[in-house]
Amino acid sequence: MKPLDRRKFLSKMLTGMKALPVMGLLPPSVLSAAIDQATDKTLHYRPLNGDLLTDIVKRKLHHGPDRFENPLGLSRDGRFGELLEWKFFSFNKFSSHLDEQPVIPLTVNWDAVKDHSGLSVTYLKHAGLFIKDHDRHIIVDPIFEDIFWFIEDFSPLAFDVQKMPQPDDILITHGHYDHLDMSSLSLFKKDAHVISPLGYNLEFKELGLDNRTQLDWFGAHTANQQEILLLPCNHWTMRSPIEGPNTSLWGSYIIRSKSGYTIYVSGDTAYFDGFEQIGNAFNIDLAIINLGAYEPRWFMAPSHMNPEETVRAFVELKAKKIMIVHWGTFRLGDEPVHFPPMQIRKALAKEGLEDRLVDLKQGETYFIN
Repeated sequence: MKPLDRRKFLSKMLTGMKALPVMGLLPPSVLSAAIDQATDKTLHYRPLNGDLLTDIVKRKLHHGPDRFENPLGLSRDGRFGELLEWKFFSFNKFSSHLDEQPVIPLTVNWDAVKDHSGLSVTYLKHAGLFIKDHDRHIIVDPIFEDIFWFIEDFSPLAFDVQKMPQPDDILITHGHYDHLDMSSLSLFKKDAHVISPLGYNLEFKELGLDNRTQLDWFGAHTANQQEILLLPCNHWTMRSPIEGPNTSLWGSYIIRSKSGYTIYVSGDTAYFDGFEQIGNAFNIDLAIINLGAYEPRWFMAPSHMNPEETVRAFVELKAKKIMIVHWGTFRLGDEPVHFPPMQIRKALAKEGLEDRLVDLKQGETYFIN
């Protein structure tokens, strides 16, 4: 008998799991929730209705009694049933394109990065970024390996991480496993400075990363002629289904570089009507926005933006340039991993903004000044 490859094994496993409700092995309440597929809603966020993000933060509306809350998003009640519906009972309209997904090993010209004396941004893999700001190195949401054995990696690492310049600052946007990866973080020097939202004490203590700054929304760390601020975004986080969601915070970042150039890093976020306030508060030169895992909309819209919403957010941020990440590595939504760049180009062209795109593939570097 021939051994099953990963795809065939996963297909058989999922087929078996689809049968569980029929066999009565899932509670009736879960089955009911799964079959009652969510419908598209006009809004997938909680309208601010004139409220200022700064006031929401001052009133600590995102601080619940025992965990953080999302004052910008909708309730996540019933999401487990929707997850079952999506994974086991819905049709993927992109299925005919899944075999087209390219596997492109990740390589980086680190010599060019090291030789550049100014500011540069290198797209690593998934949502990972390496920012060189003169003599300072920042890495964002690094991930170098698979997150789960059953999720294919379409941009496997093809360089020795030890050849990469060691980061001075490690920025983590939130705790989902594709953004806070313990194995990848263990590769860095123990005195590296970690900047994260509130929480994550256990994770970083386990890694021996004790040089840390925890930020609440609109909190800032200023040092070495750089300023790094954590901003609100419409998302959530969870590492343990036993502890449940939002025991730690999540957020976006503003990086004011030594060169005076300002970079916005969205992290994972659904659309919300606060981007205009952020654009009014900061003079953003480059908006780096996570675009991936956005289909199907009925399930993904409360967590991730699609290309059209990404363009809307970019316009409201008043940023000069846009770059997208969170694509090309793991297929976490229905859309193929190579679709986001094609679809963002179309969405930008529709608004006459295609020339504003910094079109980087994994491993490529944007040399700014």
